[in-house]
Amino acid sequence: MIIKVKIYTIPTCVYCKMAKDFFAKNEIEYEEYDVSKDKKALAEMVEKSHQMSVPVIDIENEIFVGFNRSDIEKVLRILKQKK
Repeated sequence: MIIKVKIYTIPTCVYCKMAKDFFAKNEIEYEEYDVSKDKKALAEMVEKSHQMSVPVIDIENEIFVGFNRSDIEKVLRILKQKK
């Protein structure tokens, strides 16, 4: 079961690190995009979220701005049940 996760980050973001640690602890693979260096990823992030805040987390095309552990856990649980 593979759940597609993208996370848009910057190196100094504490919440970005918390999100990545959460995914690692729960063995969720993700693709990381550093929007401070990748202008294409920045444009993609803004198009998806309409925000400049990080992290932006895209889980199977469901967008989260910031790291809200409980909401992310709910979505992951639902997706795991479907797959």
